[in-house]
Amino acid sequence: MVQYTVAKSPSEQLSLTNCLIVNKQDFDMDIVKYVQIECNSNKFIFGIKGSDSVRRGDIGFGFMQRQWSRAELNSQIEVKPHAFRSKLLIGSMTVSADFLQKNKTTQKAYDTDAMATEFTVSFQNLPFTIGQKMVFSFEDKPYLVLTVKDLEVADPTAALGTRVEKKIEAKKADCAVLMANSHIIFDKEENSSIVLKGKAQGRSAMPSIISPDWDFSKMGIGGLDEEFSAIFRRAFASRVFPPDVVDSLGIKHVKGILLYGPPGTGKTLMARRIGEMLNTRKPEIVNGPEILNKYVGESEANIRKLFTPAIEEQRKSGLNSGLHMIIFDEIDAICKQRGSMSGSTGVHDTVVNQLLSLIDGVEQLNNILVIGMTNRKDLIDEALLRPGRLEVQMEIGLPDEKGRLKILEIHTNGLRKADKLSKDVSLEVLATETKNFSGAEIEGLVRAAGSSAMNRLVKAVGSVSVDPDAAQKLQIDNDDFQLALQNDIKPAFGAHIEDFENFIANGIIKWGSPFEKALDDCKLLIQQTRNGALISPVSVLLEGCLGSGKTALAASLAETAGFPFVKVCSPEHMIGFTEGAKCQAIKKIFDDAYKSELSCIVVDDIERLIDFVPVGLRFSNVVLQALMVLLKRGLPKGRKLLIIGTTSCRDVLKEMQLLQIFHNVIHIPAITRPSEIMTVVQGLNQFEENELAFIEENIINISVNIGVKKLLGLAEMALQDDASARAQKFVTLLENWSYFG
Repeated sequence: MVQYTVAKSPSEQLSLTNCLIVNKQDFDMDIVKYVQIECNSNKFIFGIKGSDSVRRGDIGFGFMQRQWSRAELNSQIEVKPHAFRSKLLIGSMTVSADFLQKNKTTQKAYDTDAMATEFTVSFQNLPFTIGQKMVFSFEDKPYLVLTVKDLEVADPTAALGTRVEKKIEAKKADCAVLMANSHIIFDKEENSSIVLKGKAQGRSAMPSIISPDWDFSKMGIGGLDEEFSAIFRRAFASRVFPPDVVDSLGIKHVKGILLYGPPGTGKTLMARRIGEMLNTRKPEIVNGPEILNKYVGESEANIRKLFTPAIEEQRKSGLNSGLHMIIFDEIDAICKQRGSMSGSTGVHDTVVNQLLSLIDGVEQLNNILVIGMTNRKDLIDEALLRPGRLEVQMEIGLPDEKGRLKILEIHTNGLRKADKLSKDVSLEVLATETKNFSGAEIEGLVRAAGSSAMNRLVKAVGSVSVDPDAAQKLQIDNDDFQLALQNDIKPAFGAHIEDFENFIANGIIKWGSPFEKALDDCKLLIQQTRNGALISPVSVLLEGCLGSGKTALAASLAETAGFPFVKVCSPEHMIGFTEGAKCQAIKKIFDDAYKSELSCIVVDDIERLIDFVPVGLRFSNVVLQALMVLLKRGLPKGRKLLIIGTTSCRDVLKEMQLLQIFHNVIHIPAITRPSEIMTVVQGLNQFEENELAFIEENIINISVNIGVKKLLGLAEMALQDDASARAQKFVTLLENWSYFG
C-alpha cells in the first residue's frame, strides 16, 4: 500500500467520469483497473483513469468523490490496486437524483430511460458502492448528483447476454461492477424539485397518492361503498399512474368533486375519509361563509390564499408536485348563480369568478383536488359544474336497508364489544324499521336508545343518584330502541303522520257502495305505484263537492300505503306566502320525495294552492305552471312516487288544463240516499235506538246531496241539544241543508 496526496481532478470533464485520475507512470493501466483507498479508517473502491496532467504521487478527486470519501485536499491517503476475487456484476442498481446546484434547476422532465442508457455507456465496468455519490451530466440540462441506494447482483452468465433477465435471488452487495446491460432505476431524492419521466423510475419517483397504511376495509362509511368506488374510479384512478404515462395518454386529472344530498347522509364523513386516504398535504378545510368578507377584495384574497401553496409547489416541482386538497363545506354559500342576487354588491359573483379561474383558468393547476359539499346543488353556478372543475358530482342519498344495517353495525360496535347491547336487539329488524333514516339520524337513534337505558337507573328522589352496581350491568335492549323510534328520533324525510291526524280523526266511514268503489280504485293505485313499471310518477285527482271526504280519503290512503316518505302539500302551510315562496315550498316537497325510494305526496285543495277566486276568475299562473311541471316531471332512477290531488272545482282545473295531467280522476260521490245517511249516523254510535228509528222514518222524503263531512257536522251539532230533541234537531238541520245547500 502506497501513500498518495489528494489533489483536484485536472478538469471538469475528467471529474464527470466518476474515476480517480492518476499519473500513467504510477500504475500499469493495462493491468490495474480499480484501486482501494483508505481514508479516515474507511475503505473505498474506485475505477482509475490515467492522465499526464496529474503529478506522480498525486491522485485526482472530483468534488463529489472527495465529499463522499471525506478525503481532504493535500492530505495523505493509502492507495493500492484492487481486484475482485469473484467479479460481482450489477444486475440492478437504484440511484436517487437531485440537482447539483440549487440555483441551477429546470422544470423540464428528465427521461429516465435515456438517462439509464447514457449512464451504462458512461460508467461501464466501473465499481459502485451503496451510498456512493457522483456527478452526472445529461444532455444540456443542469448537472445532477446521483446517490447509489441499492445494488442487486446479477447471475455472471448474464454478462454474455444482451439484457439482464435473471438475478441471484435476494443477493445484495455493497460494491459491484456495472455492466452494459445492468438495469438502472432512478428515484427522486426526497424534497427534490427534479421532474422524472419514463419507465426507469423507482417508487419514490412515483409516489402513491394512497397512504401506505390505509385500510379500505376500515373506512367506517356505512352504506356508501358504491359511491366511494365511483368517486375513486373517476377522481383517483389516473393519479395512481406515473405522471409521464398520464401525460402521454393526454389524460387530465379530475380537479373537483361535488358531494350533494340531504343533510346527515355522510357527505362530510366521505370528504374526511378521502382526506385520510390520500397521501397529500394536509387538507385545507373551510366553511363556505368563512370566505366572505365585508371589505372589498378580501373575499377573493381568501380564495387565493387557499390555492397559493399548490401554485408555488407546481411552479417548483411541476408534474411531481404533491396533491393539495381543498374542502369546501356549504359551498353553495359562496358559489351561487352569478347575477341571481339582485341588489347585492356583487361579492358572490367575483368570488365565483376567482374560484373558476384558479381551478381551471389560463394557468391550469394539476396538483389540486377541490371537494365541495352542499344539500342545495340547484343554487350552485353552472359554470362550476362543468368538466374540468367540479366534474365528478356524486349524490349521497339516503341509505337503503343494507346501508342502514352497516351504519347500525358501525355505531353499535363499541356497545357490542363492551357487552352493553342486549341479545334481544336485532340490527336487521332495526334496519327495516328505520326507513328513510339518514346516517346521522341512525347515530342519533343509538344515542337516544342509550339515554333511555340510562334513564331507567336514575333515581330522582330528593337528589339524583345512580346505583354503581346496576350501572356496570346496564344493557341497551330492544324496548329502548323502540321508545327512541316512537318519541325521540323522526326521519326528516319520513312519513309525517302528524299531518294526517286532523284529517282522519274520525276514520273512514264506508257509507255506501259508490264510496267503496272509489276506495277500491284508490287502493289499486297504491299497488300500481309499488309494482308498476310503465307510469312514473302515478298521479290521481280526487274530485267531489265540498265536505265529501276527499282530504280524509287521501290522508287515509297515504297512511295505510306504508310508504317511507309521506307528505302533505297544503295551502294552510303556505298562508301569506308570495308566489315565488309558494313555488319554492312546493318544489322542495317534491325534491324531498325524490330522495326516497317510495314516496307519496298529497296535494290538497289545488284550487286554494293556485289562489283561485271565481269572482273575476283570478288565479296564480306562476304556481299553476309550477304544479303542472312538477306533476309531469320524471323521477330519478329507482324512485317511485304516488301523487294524490284533491279539488272541489273539477271544471276549473279542466279549463286550466291541469285535470288532463293527472293519470286518473276519481269522483268522490256525495251522499244522496236515506240509507247512506243512516249508515253514517249509525256509525257514530251516539244516537239511541228510538232516535235512529225516528230519523230513519223522517228523512225518507228529504232530497239531499251532501258530503260526509258536512253530514257529520250536522249530526254533531244535533247531539249538543237536549236528549229528547236530538233526533228532531238532526232532521230539521238536514231539511234546512236540503233547502239551502
